[in-house]
Amino acid sequence: MPIELTVPSVGESITEVEIGSWLKAEGDAVQKDENVVKLQSEKATVELPAPAAGTISKIVKQKGEKAAVGEVIAYLDTAGKPKTEPKAPEAKASETKPFDSKTTRFTKPAAAAPAPAAAAPVPGSPPAPVEEKTPEPVAPAPAKTINATAGAREEEVTRMSLLRRTVAQRLVEAKNTMAMLTTFNEIDMTAVMGMRKQYQETFTARHGVKLGFMSFFVKASIEALKAVPQLNASVRGSDVVYHNYFDIRIAIGSDKGLVAPTLRNSERLSFAEVEKAIADFATRARVNKLKPDELQSGTFTITNGGVYGSLLSTPIVNPPQCGILGMHTIQERPVAHEGNVVIRPMMYVALSYDHRLVDGREAVTFLVRVKEMIEHPARILLEI
Repeated sequence: MPIELTVPSVGESITEVEIGSWLKAEGDAVQKDENVVKLQSEKATVELPAPAAGTISKIVKQKGEKAAVGEVIAYLDTAGKPKTEPKAPEAKASETKPFDSKTTRFTKPAAAAPAPAAAAPVPGSPPAPVEEKTPEPVAPAPAKTINATAGAREEEVTRMSLLRRTVAQRLVEAKNTMAMLTTFNEIDMTAVMGMRKQYQETFTARHGVKLGFMSFFVKASIEALKAVPQLNASVRGSDVVYHNYFDIRIAIGSDKGLVAPTLRNSERLSFAEVEKAIADFATRARVNKLKPDELQSGTFTITNGGVYGSLLSTPIVNPPQCGILGMHTIQERPVAHEGNVVIRPMMYVALSYDHRLVDGREAVTFLVRVKEMIEHPARILLEI
């Protein structure tokens, strides 16, 4: 009896997914735990493995269609055999011959240059003429509008991913539902850069990961959030929820769009643990291997546009959070220091916040606290 392949639970509050690419076609053999389809949720892309070895007997949901959690999207026949190509009447049972779409006959390939195999009809059907298809076991590629005339302008139309659509919806929602404001400051990165240079080799040898800037900003933000608890809170209806833990989300760019996995209880993590977690998030984000529960909740977010060269920006708060800290590129600039003009590596930082809960005084206090911690990193370790 065929096994039903159903949409698994892919995270809290997610009730529906969109079918991505089918990695197997009807009639294809699969091994146990081999991935057969990609499922796109509003949080991430996950792959569904086969619960047993067998053959994909029927695909119910095609690429781009929506399916609810628990809904059947395909059937796996554990007793069936893989689909084989039709054979000409004179061929032996063990021979398989390609289909010639021009003559609508199956012809024996030449020994020197075998003809490419074409898509076969459904098992049991007569070898009737069929439209030539590519052997890719996926739904048709996104439509393209191309003018073949030499030198003509071209357009390509592709469907926005579910993740990208969700991000767009939430960003617009944030703009429309909260009184968002951004406050700026700048930080002298001399001390942190010097510390990284001094201890980088030892740190990398001991922990197997490089000491980056993000761990300093995570630690500095935690201390600043302790001083300004409103920024570590969230709005729930007409209530304000203050969190006594610090789940810091780290924004990471990927081919599928911006994702923000969560460093849970980041106040308990060491510098090395923060750096390892972020490196792991970045690696898995590139191959769509982040887990849905890693992309949920969070009490505060840090985003680093500086890795792309951004000098200044106004990040958008991700509700129900009340704040997000934006880091930017480090640029040498002339600054006044003890009565002299000196060249220092400076970084602009931006704090966007929900003005319904956070006033300008709290926002400035937060940024000044972060500035003090980064410019005097020993204070992070001493928590002073």
